[in-house]
Amino acid sequence: MKIKEFQRILEDKGQDFALFYNLGMEINPNMLYFSGYNGLGALIIPRKQKPFIIAPRMEVEKAKKSMIKRVYSMDKKRFFESIHTIIRKNKIKAKKIAIDNNNFTLNIYKRFKKQFKGVKTKDISLDCLKLRQIKTNKEIQIIKKAFNYGNKILNKTINNFKDFKTESDVSGFLEYETKKHGLDVAFSPIVASGSNASMPHYEPQNVKLKKGFCMMDFGVKYKGYCTDCTRTIYVGNPNNKEKTIYNFLLNVQKSIIKDIEVGDNCGKIYESCVKDLKNYSKYFIHGLGHGVGVEVHELPNLTLNSKDKITENMVFTIEPGIYLPRKFGMRIEDTVLMQRKPVILTKVPKGLLIV
Repeated sequence: MKIKEFQRILEDKGQDFALFYNLGMEINPNMLYFSGYNGLGALIIPRKQKPFIIAPRMEVEKAKKSMIKRVYSMDKKRFFESIHTIIRKNKIKAKKIAIDNNNFTLNIYKRFKKQFKGVKTKDISLDCLKLRQIKTNKEIQIIKKAFNYGNKILNKTINNFKDFKTESDVSGFLEYETKKHGLDVAFSPIVASGSNASMPHYEPQNVKLKKGFCMMDFGVKYKGYCTDCTRTIYVGNPNNKEKTIYNFLLNVQKSIIKDIEVGDNCGKIYESCVKDLKNYSKYFIHGLGHGVGVEVHELPNLTLNSKDKITENMVFTIEPGIYLPRKFGMRIEDTVLMQRKPVILTKVPKGLLIV
């Protein structure tokens, strides 16, 4: 994706090439983004030449199925020694190298510097994030397909909710249905019932589902792209005050999405939400939203003082919440594709469902 645009960035910054690697601990999002390859090895993007992948012999066949057609087999030398040899064979200058500090550990950097002695490195992580925040038409098609899966699984979970006894039952079902479709979860599902829902990032336990609001935050990963959606349902019989609070939050969330326009400042959108929440704003304890792509949290940031601006073809969440400590919590999260007007990708009913 966007290789030529990225090479122009390398040219402007005077970098000879960019190096991204994956040693198997976690998928490198930028390596995946630029190549479509998520296996072991390294991606080299020279300033002028075509990019190439260097992979272990066992991964070469997989690498050749990526968007990058030049693939080299890593020899039996050490990781960066092998990379250094192949770069020299391709007669690529290696004085200034762009790296992604967000995905370059200190130990790996030390090993890298043993082979690339005397080189100067430049962090390219923010440039990658900015490049990734505007989605191409191809990305949008993949993302829409990802949400088709995510919506289907979450809807099925809600429809079968009466069959679940514990929070772990719900999260297990979400993960099982995801695997059934040959997908991975984008993050560990959050299932928080009763007073547990007052913690936005609660981890589901093997405990009986508590009466009251139950919050489910869930996403899948399809062809490397994530989805993100939160729905809050009610276990038992809500009283009028609980219904009123939920519907108040729902109307705030709908209003925010409806009013978003291209060019809006993300910090101002957040401030508008806080204003709309009125007396409940002190119980809104996280950002309003974030970008979604090959990572579940990307640019733009819809947070206090954010300078990011809404641009066409951005994909981001809108997720206001109200959390009363040790009492209850609720969050309503949709993911939006910004076109001339916001398009909601999360097609899961969000009126208060009582089970």
